[in-house]
Amino acid sequence: MIETPSYADALRILGCKDGRLAKVIGFAAAAERSGWALAGAGQLVLGLADMRASVMRFGEDVAGRMRELRSGVGRHTRTQRLAAAHAVIVVSAYFEALGEAKLPFTLDKLDRTDQISHGVPTRERFARLMAELLLQRLPTPEPHLPYAETRQAVERAYLRMSEAMAGYVGGLPVWDELTVDDQLLLPRMLSEGPPAHALRIYDEDYRSLALDSHEFGVRSLVTERPQPATALSRVAWLLAELAPPRVGDRPVIHLARMAANLLDQPLLLAGKLPEDVYLPLLGEGYLTPLCRVAELTREAAPAQREWWEGRRLLPDTEAFLVGHLTSLRATQAPLLVLGEPGSGKTKLTEVLAARLARSEFLPIRVDLQGVAARASVTEQIEQAIGAMLDEHVEYAELVAAADGALPVILLDGFDELVQGGVNRYDYLAQVQEFQRQEAGQGRPAAVIVTSRTVVAERMRFPDGLLALQLQPFEDDQVRQWLEIWDQANRALLARRDLKPLPAEAALAHGEMARQPLLLLLLALYDAGGNALQRGAAEPLKRSRLYEVLLRDFTERETGGARRVLIDQELVMLGTVALSMLARGRQVITDEALNRDLPALCHGGEDDPEEHARVDWARKATERFFFVRRNGHAFLHSTFGEFLVAWLTMYALRDLDRRRRLAGDEPLALVQSVDDDLLYAVTSHSCLAERGPTVGFILELLEEVPAAVRARCVEQLTGLLRRSLHERGRRHFTGFRPVRHTMTRRLAAYSANLTLLIVAASGEPVAVSSLLPGPGHLERWASFTHLWKGQLGEEGWTGLLTALSARRVVEDGEEDVVLGVTETSGMGDAVVAVATGHSPHHRRLLDLLLRALGEGRALPFRERVAILEELLRTAAVRSPAMHRAIGAMWAEDGADHAALRPLLRAMLADPADRMATWEQLVKAGVPETVLWDIHEGVTEPTDPPAAPR
Repeated sequence: MIETPSYADALRILGCKDGRLAKVIGFAAAAERSGWALAGAGQLVLGLADMRASVMRFGEDVAGRMRELRSGVGRHTRTQRLAAAHAVIVVSAYFEALGEAKLPFTLDKLDRTDQISHGVPTRERFARLMAELLLQRLPTPEPHLPYAETRQAVERAYLRMSEAMAGYVGGLPVWDELTVDDQLLLPRMLSEGPPAHALRIYDEDYRSLALDSHEFGVRSLVTERPQPATALSRVAWLLAELAPPRVGDRPVIHLARMAANLLDQPLLLAGKLPEDVYLPLLGEGYLTPLCRVAELTREAAPAQREWWEGRRLLPDTEAFLVGHLTSLRATQAPLLVLGEPGSGKTKLTEVLAARLARSEFLPIRVDLQGVAARASVTEQIEQAIGAMLDEHVEYAELVAAADGALPVILLDGFDELVQGGVNRYDYLAQVQEFQRQEAGQGRPAAVIVTSRTVVAERMRFPDGLLALQLQPFEDDQVRQWLEIWDQANRALLARRDLKPLPAEAALAHGEMARQPLLLLLLALYDAGGNALQRGAAEPLKRSRLYEVLLRDFTERETGGARRVLIDQELVMLGTVALSMLARGRQVITDEALNRDLPALCHGGEDDPEEHARVDWARKATERFFFVRRNGHAFLHSTFGEFLVAWLTMYALRDLDRRRRLAGDEPLALVQSVDDDLLYAVTSHSCLAERGPTVGFILELLEEVPAAVRARCVEQLTGLLRRSLHERGRRHFTGFRPVRHTMTRRLAAYSANLTLLIVAASGEPVAVSSLLPGPGHLERWASFTHLWKGQLGEEGWTGLLTALSARRVVEDGEEDVVLGVTETSGMGDAVVAVATGHSPHHRRLLDLLLRALGEGRALPFRERVAILEELLRTAAVRSPAMHRAIGAMWAEDGADHAALRPLLRAMLADPADRMATWEQLVKAGVPETVLWDIHEGVTEPTDPPAAPR
């Protein structure tokens, strides 16, 4: 929850000249802090009727001063004053309604006594009442909530006030003067009369406040569907309504605002753009996305698509953004923007920064790919400022020079921090702490963080965190964008007897046309020869679109090069992507490219002086697929992920080609298969580190004939069996983006071979067929131990997700089947086999799974003992263990005290604590319990149940 103002806060923020009103509130606050008896009330002479008059008078004063309160102050101060004004109208409406309510007494009658009733002085009761009415935090309008929900929250506040009034009257002498019927009916009268009337008054006062203050008017617009617009143009209009454009900024602020304005740049700010098409400018080609919105609690699951299906759809994203940035929440917690790859997260930050640049905000975009991943939030911001201004400027100095403009920090690409192998699980909490510290120093700041949706499961959500999920284009949005493309390119395409891409041809490709980036790529591909309009019957897959786009562009740029030359171009681009993957970064330098490209593309065997004369970095990155970010980055990260998959498939085809060329020659049968290229490509990182890469490989394999796939499976299986054995001299040894140990490279190679075998098989694969002979599970356990120990958190976690598996027992023989569809992730069995050292431990896990999953009767204490043995002797940390403890914790009458030592043991290892914590919470163990265990709280928060 965010901190909203109480009525007492409103008096402090707006300035109250009524000394008696301030005195009563001050006494109530002091009594609440120090105790009613110690606060003293000898000078307290104001009664309830006088309080009503004072509250209403102050409300009228605030309404008359709204123009004065809104002018001559900074953005954040105005936000605070508007929230305070809203708190005033909430309380004023209730006091007005209370005085007009039909009750069996008047407010004056309540004030005509100073006796002690029921052992408590009347003044102390009055102070308690004032604390309930005036010191509690009050609801405030927010842009993601319809007015009806704000009104319901206000109604709940009124009901609470009426309940406090009923308690106050029940302790006064006047209570004894009421008839029995009036005593029985009084709570109902107070709960039905004043709240209903106060709501009607509040409705009128809120409308007046919205007319006087555009901020409240903007929030009411969020529920209305606007007319189609481009480039957040309504954001600029709405901001201009709030305050005129700023002029006369200091030079450093002027430079910062100029750097943020990218609206006159092409929609793709890349290297060498295609010459036969015109890319619309960002200011004319960016469409405002539709969004779903939700406040994220610790139980939220925003990484899952189905979780978002029931969340509120915002009709007006632009009004929401303006409303959010002018709300209290903006400076108390970051706004998290989630979306699929290519959904327009980065473009949203660019366009929003441009629109904020001429307003009372100071936008600062931080490309998280281009700053130190392990740096603090402040250091990352200052690194971005340095790159933007080309000089070092401290963040505090920049804010001071902004002269009251509210900083809006746009942290773009949180997923790149996480997927780069850096543990930033608490990053959002660190951002919120940054906001808290800055606000404490008088420099409040709003923060927006973008990330891929899938990475949301690897974040901790701080209190008050609001999230947007960018939605795919609707049909009308696809048509609107293609109309913009049509206007920009009709004349250019007509010179080549071509036509712009019509909406129907694009929509035939389903989801491909609904992501902004992919829609642009479809249009670019079709512009080469109207291939989409001439029409494939089936929709393009993303991998096919990327490949034909890359080939088509290369062919046009090179004047119709032969296929082999185009393949060389793709190999070079794939090497760039592979070098990035190996380094865990999405940006690569010229120096690294000039070292890596010749080592892999030419094997490093040629004359080094010849390579030195070639500018490999320029040769590889001059295409429009790259952008400059303190180095080189792909236009979108999915280009890199596709190219790694394509290069892997190229190496696999090369392996098959070499084996076929050898044929049945006698010596070929006894020689090792030449897997040097495949080893060079797949031995630096696990392909599953980037989830989309595995998806691209699966799509590319679908185009490979079944006979070829079968040969590849046979060869890969042989390579897997020998993958950990010593090999003689290899080629491509100069390609070493990172100097990994041999153990790490063998782990990556063997894991990737396994992934490729399962992907190429197209059906489940038994471990006994991969590793035939006795002891196949022990050998499999050796592989999985190696992978878990060497691949790092990113590689191991990705492997768990990509390599689905299930343990089976047939005719008394144990086996593991890979590639099963009904199991998600590598799963319980494979992890258990990897960590269990004997069949005894695996049988214990079987017993536990049967007892829990099939409902077999097994006493609670015995199940706890099984879990304890698995933890103590086999150190099992599988998802089955998490689900087992979660299920047992939730059982009726569960002995929580018996489970706590197991939870403590599971959280003991700092390396696995984060992942274990997440799994336990998802399994149903309350996070408060885990916090108690983590902080060493020994006393259980709930009593143990009787043993079962």
